[in-house]
Amino acid sequence: MTKRLFSIRILPRWIIILLDLILLYFSALLSYLLRFNFRFEQLDKFQANQSVLIITAIGLVCILITRSYAGIVRYTGLQDAGRILLTTVLTAAIVAVGNYVFLETNGEVLIPSSIFIINFFVSSIFLLSYRLGVKELFNIFFFTDTKKQQVAIWGTNHSAQLTRNVLENDPDSTFKVVGFIEDGLKGIAKSLNGVRIYNGSKDLQKLFDHIGINELVIADGNISIERKNEIVDQCLMSDVKVRSVPPVSQWVKGELSLNQIREVNIEELLGRDTIKLDNQNVKKALLGKKIMITGAAGSIGSELARQVLYYHPKELILIDQAETALFDLESELKLKKGTLKVEYLVTDISNIDRMCAIFETFRPQVVYHAAAYKHVPMMERNPFEAILCNVLGTKICADLSVKHEVERFVMVSTDKAVNPTSVMGCSKRIAEIYVQSLGKYLQAKNPESTMFITTRFGNVLGSNGSVIPTFRKQIRTGGPVTVTHPKITRFFMTIPEACQLVLEAGVMGKGGEIFVFDMGKSVKILDLAKKMIRLSGLQLGKDIEIIFTGLRNGEKLYEEVLSSHEDTLPTYHHKILIAKTRVVELSDIRDNLEKLINSAFDRDELKLVGIMKFIVPEFISNSSKFEALDIKRKNIS
Repeated sequence: MTKRLFSIRILPRWIIILLDLILLYFSALLSYLLRFNFRFEQLDKFQANQSVLIITAIGLVCILITRSYAGIVRYTGLQDAGRILLTTVLTAAIVAVGNYVFLETNGEVLIPSSIFIINFFVSSIFLLSYRLGVKELFNIFFFTDTKKQQVAIWGTNHSAQLTRNVLENDPDSTFKVVGFIEDGLKGIAKSLNGVRIYNGSKDLQKLFDHIGINELVIADGNISIERKNEIVDQCLMSDVKVRSVPPVSQWVKGELSLNQIREVNIEELLGRDTIKLDNQNVKKALLGKKIMITGAAGSIGSELARQVLYYHPKELILIDQAETALFDLESELKLKKGTLKVEYLVTDISNIDRMCAIFETFRPQVVYHAAAYKHVPMMERNPFEAILCNVLGTKICADLSVKHEVERFVMVSTDKAVNPTSVMGCSKRIAEIYVQSLGKYLQAKNPESTMFITTRFGNVLGSNGSVIPTFRKQIRTGGPVTVTHPKITRFFMTIPEACQLVLEAGVMGKGGEIFVFDMGKSVKILDLAKKMIRLSGLQLGKDIEIIFTGLRNGEKLYEEVLSSHEDTLPTYHHKILIAKTRVVELSDIRDNLEKLINSAFDRDELKLVGIMKFIVPEFISNSSKFEALDIKRKNIS
């Protein structure tokens, strides 16, 4: 019966208010008795009853004002204690003011001053004690049959303290917090609410052994990505499971719960510290403008749409051929767009008649061109579609931007365009050449014409079909985890960071530039797979296997953001550089594009790829049926 009582998850708030009201009444009554040393014959019973009722009524009003009843009793902590003290202070203050007014108007006090002063202390003790008592009884009765796991919390901030409350007090929790850990702790041993704080700057493996923990929860959201990686690596080496607390903005209804404390995602470790951007420049360029985004339902396009909303454009025109994904984006943005007008248009960007009608109807002022086919092996098998979308589609959008006097055209490219080994990478390089040549040509004729800017970067974390979601799915289903080659490496960047840099580069460009982003250090995919397996709590070779499948058609071992013939120029943002690339005359690239696009419509694969290799001489096929063309070219030369 007792255990059933304490297994009630949350008491109705009216019961808590009723209990508080009863305690307020008895605390006021006890205050009178203490004031007169329990000599009942000295009490003015009418005045005592009147005063007790007045203090209780004022206390009830203060409880409702401060919402001291709103906390969950078994989670009582410092924040709840603060609300209770605020309630009792406010009660005493109102009684004191009322006494003063009554004294001024009637020449005597309504309630003796000593009474409400004593009541402040008594009521504070009553209200706090019953909550702490319930909390302690709950822990005793609920956890008697449960074996608790030892856990430490990284951080000592408010989030860390709330994390402790959740870990120790949630009915579904089996954890006991045995310590907080923080970097740079100096001097004598310190504690937080009775739990010791340990110095995280020392040898973490020895510290984990000393504390004897099974798990570590990272609650400090301010530690750097580099430091978080170090902590996680030490946990994995010590067989300590590691979890993390999400940012406060992601807490459900502003409250942290046990099921929100999750395993560390690999994205948290591959991401980089928050970058600082000149948002004023971006805002000036986008505020009140008509913005078009192609490929708007994709990973990059959809995030661009979310970020552009922040800068209050006049209208947003979102284009994609994926109907379901565009519908999902519409459902999401409905909750965020406010009064902004957003158009969702389903079309193929290589459909020139439809694109002409769209530009004519909506007259965009800024175009972000993110539409592209991006999967290397798939495009190696479908080269015609790669050219029609990535080359013809880009050309159509660029030419229409000139015709309709678009202010800026920002193209999203890829590091696979550098020294391409695949049809997809080469198609993006050809699109880069056309956009750059067109931009240089127009700027030479008229500096006020459309500015064409290209942005180039590597893999983005969590994009559709990328390696991390694939690994996660394989681990969830028990494996095996498939890696193409033991030495393969890739650059990674988070989707929000990539889009922030696209917006920034789009503003700083003057026309004709190709901006490349600092991608940081490349990541060995085999190491990435191993870390994801260990973070999931599995052991490689025991619970799950990694197998090597060989490089896929057109795939590289190493990605580059610059070719061997390219150099860079700095910009005012340290993560954005300008690539010094060879510029092709617009008339030359137009002639070659006409031949290329015609061959795509003629459906002649070898002719098509042969023209691509002529336009981009550095295009050398890898693990592809088109390697024969390179052998033939080499023999001729």
